[in-house]
This record gives sequence, structure tokens and C-alpha cells, in this order.
Amino acid sequence: MVDMDTLVSLCKRRGFIFQSSEIYGGFGSAWDYGPLGVELKRNIKNVWWRDLVQNREDIVGLDASILMSPRVWIASGHVEKFTDPLVDCKSCKRRFKADQVGDRCPECDGELTEARQFNTMFKTFVGPVEDEASVAYLRPETAQGIFVNFLNVQSATRRKLPFGIAQIGKAFRNEITPGNFTFRTREFEQMELEYFVKPGTDEEWFDYWLEERLSWYKRYGIREGNLHLREHGPEELSHYSKRTCDIEYNFPFGWSELEGIANRTDFDLHRHAEFSGKDMTYFDEETGERIYPYVIEPSGGIDRAALAFLVDAHHEEEVRGRKRVLLRLHHDLAPVKVAVLPLLRNRPEIVALAKEIARDLRPHFVVMYDDTASIGRLYRRQDEIGTPYCVTVDVQSLEDRAVTVRERDSMEQVRPPIAELKEMLLDKLAS
Repeated sequence: MVDMDTLVSLCKRRGFIFQSSEIYGGFGSAWDYGPLGVELKRNIKNVWWRDLVQNREDIVGLDASILMSPRVWIASGHVEKFTDPLVDCKSCKRRFKADQVGDRCPECDGELTEARQFNTMFKTFVGPVEDEASVAYLRPETAQGIFVNFLNVQSATRRKLPFGIAQIGKAFRNEITPGNFTFRTREFEQMELEYFVKPGTDEEWFDYWLEERLSWYKRYGIREGNLHLREHGPEELSHYSKRTCDIEYNFPFGWSELEGIANRTDFDLHRHAEFSGKDMTYFDEETGERIYPYVIEPSGGIDRAALAFLVDAHHEEEVRGRKRVLLRLHHDLAPVKVAVLPLLRNRPEIVALAKEIARDLRPHFVVMYDDTASIGRLYRRQDEIGTPYCVTVDVQSLEDRAVTVRERDSMEQVRPPIAELKEMLLDKLAS
């Protein structure tokens, strides 16, 4: 497995991920996604949305506001309970989560203060006056936007149980100890589904979504041996959870949560009904009763998913005595699908034909044109960013109107006519 330093170096060098505000010395736990990173994230979001919303009849989408009434976070329990135990080192002044350290500072072996609770929500103020009446919070999860819109969505879509509401969006947590590259940050992007079911069927649906989400990561290239399930013990469960199970990935720094599946019961709808005074129940036509649906929540982070896909795709091998680095990314996730490379950049007619081919392919794929090095180095660059197919235009292409297509993983080459190139690539990338 690739070590973290090697991966961080590749991400910066190839334009996946940069340190935020780097020219000012960086900003703690903040990262910017570069040209390739933003394409990777977009592809992850697209396949998640396609698989959970577009291809299903029982799930619809939502994009709720980041800023919400502060009463939402009182009702949800976040104002009271979204806290971490914090300790300070009396010597080096470093801060740590109390449940992650022992009796002494792990940095300098200094004495630690008594633990105190620290609310990890970001507080801000709405309007020109900073007082208690104008307090607001940056959302620490996207889920509450779904719960407060449950009635609106159910009424507008006329959905019957079971059905789900999916959302992708930014969330913010003032983490005490962020770190491990993009794994734990204070600003992150979530992919969350709240799946509403009849009470009594919740355990069945929990098992269904646990298996469905585990299979999803395998489907897009994560090796089975790098995934496992970890059930939360009673002392770990969140205040809203009846059962939680994490899908964990074997990152370079050890096994850690990739996605969590929680049985939130009817906690959230009950609380919002209590605090808003609105009837948040669902009318069950089969029984003629009004019920509070139970909720199964698969909740994953796009940043963690991107990191896991990058780690798992990274491979090194020796080819003809030289090291070859490649990202074996799934075709649907690869930032660039096709690279078009002229064999000789000092031949204007070859360059012109290569640019024409790239231009014709761009409406169908993310295409990269590159003529800044020898063909061997160009191939290595594309291998390292995970491009599935390279199209090489050479002298013979001017005569036979055919090109060489090289496949990333096997390095096998075929030579189709230019007229058939688009259809061939569409077929290969869809397989």
C-alpha cells in the first residue's frame, strides 16, 4: 500500500489536491482540489447520485440551505450534545480530544488539564449586529435539512413508505484534532441518504442498506480485503441511534471510518415536531393511522471516499527495468477518460490532426491533449493520473487515418480507424 507522504506528493504534483492558502504558509486542515481532484470528486458525486437517485424509483433529491434556523440545532440535540472532551497540555499548549490520549501529553509528556466539553459546531452571526438573537451555525451535517423538509418533500412527490431523500453538500465541524491529509477536516462534503421506513421494518432495511453501501465501494474498485464492518458498542452510539455500523477502510494510517450506517429511529421527526409545533407524522393508508417513520441513514464523506479510491488505485510495478506508477481508477471515476498525444510535436500536420481528434472527442469525454514530452513520458504521466486510454497520432495516421489506442492497466495497443474511434471508446469506457 502507498504511504501517505507519497500520495500527498502525487496529489500536489499532478493537480489533485493542494494545501489551502499555501502561499501564506497554509491553513490548518484546509485543502483545495485542483483540476484533476475536482473532476474526481465530481465523478464520485455523479455515480453516487446516479445509483441512489436517478436509477431508483424510491429516492428523490434535495439541496437544503447551509444556514438554518438555530432552533433546528437545538431540536436535533447538536447545541447540547455535539461536543468533544477537550484537554490542553500545560507545557506545550497543544490540544487533544480527551478520548484519544492517556494521562500525559503524547507530544512532550507534559501534564494535561482536566477534560472540558467543547461544542464542535461553527457559530456565526446573521445580520449586522452580533448578539444572541442573531446567532446561527454552519451545519455540521446535511441530514437536518432533510428532516425539516420531510413534509414538503412527501407532499410534493406523493411518496409512500419506504422512500428516501438524498443530499450532497458541504458540512462544517470545528474538529479539535483534524489531520491525516483530507481524512479529517473542518470543512467537508457529505453524501447522505435518509431512508424513511415503517417502524418494525427498520432492522430489515438497516441490513439492506449496509450491504448495498458496502457493495457500492467494491463496485467502483475498492478491494474487498481493504474493507470491513465495525459495529458500534452501546457506549459509542449517538444520542439518536438505535444501531450504527461503520464501513471502515484500511488507510495508510490504519482502519478508519469510510461511511456510517445508522438507525436513527423516529428521533429526529419527533424532536422537530416537539420544537416546531408541526405535525411531522405520516398517514399510513394501509392501517389508517398516523405514524412517525423510522429512518435508516447511510452517511459518507466525499473527501474520504476520494482518498480511499486514490489509495486503493495506486500501484507500482517494474516495466523493462523502470518503475511504473499508475492509478487503476474505475472508468467512471477517472478524472480524464482519454488523452490525445501527437507522436511528433515538431510536425504541424500531426499536431493539427491530434488537436482535431481531441476536439471531436470532447463533447463525449473529459479529454486531455498533451505534446510537452516524448511519448514514453506522456504515457507515464497519464498512467499516474489514472487515464484509461491514450490515443497516439503518428506519421502513419496521416496516411491510413488510423491511431494507436493504449489501455492503461495492460498497456495493450490496438489501431482503429479515426472514424470508429469515438464509438470504440464509448463502448470500452462503458464496459
